[in-house]
Amino acid sequence: MPASSLQVAPPTNVVEASKQLAAWTAVDKHVTKDCQVIGIGSGSTVPYVVERIVAQGPEINKDRVFIPTGFQSKELIVDAHLRLGDVDQYPHIDVTIDGADEVDKDLNCIKGGGACHLREKVLAEAADTWIIVADYRKNSEVLGVNWKKGVPVEVAPFAYAKVLHNLRTLGSTDPKLRMAVMKAGPIVSDNGNFIIDAPFGEAEMRDPMTLLTRIKMLTGVVEVGLFCHMAKAVYFGNQDGSVTAKFYDGHAEHYDKPASASDAPAGTGV
Repeated sequence: MPASSLQVAPPTNVVEASKQLAAWTAVDKHVTKDCQVIGIGSGSTVPYVVERIVAQGPEINKDRVFIPTGFQSKELIVDAHLRLGDVDQYPHIDVTIDGADEVDKDLNCIKGGGACHLREKVLAEAADTWIIVADYRKNSEVLGVNWKKGVPVEVAPFAYAKVLHNLRTLGSTDPKLRMAVMKAGPIVSDNGNFIIDAPFGEAEMRDPMTLLTRIKMLTGVVEVGLFCHMAKAVYFGNQDGSVTAKFYDGHAEHYDKPASASDAPAGTGV
């Protein structure tokens, strides 16, 4: 197995350090030697996930297959000289680790800030275990409190105007087609679709499963960036260098900052 050429810049601020620690802890706890097919998500926390997997060593990684959710994670896998696979070949995944834009008290998530939520949801559903890693800013009581941009909705291009109208009817305050930066026109997903960002009020966001169902039923909608009742655990990196893990059964654990990069954080139930 060739040596990894992956280069992940060391954290330069508290937020990046918390992302790294959350990612490392999640990998240490869930990417065990028995995991052979591993989904790699998208977002700013994911490079630290791949970094930690590479640190497990070439011997344990040589027989593994890694499935990306998008272009970013594909490049990370290739740069790390890990074996690249596709969900077409491996529809059953042992564990997928991904980031999130916001997570509520019941581990429901908003995802899609990077326009990858269709593929992210496919890999989440394909996995026996779906784990989220994030920094402390993403930890919220109710979705929409910290993430103000709205629910990402991937739509077929020819249907976007109709779906915008439908979303207003459902109660979205100001849904907008997501426009590109340094490119004329809208963002186009890896699947060739448009993205709408649809803000909703607190009343709707307190019941994200119902909102997800209502949006998903609109003709022209491909996928919705609400991930409900899917995460087995969420790992939040805290400002003080510790990690808080929240689990689907309601319990939580707290992990102190490891003494060195090679140490797995020691956990205590909360």
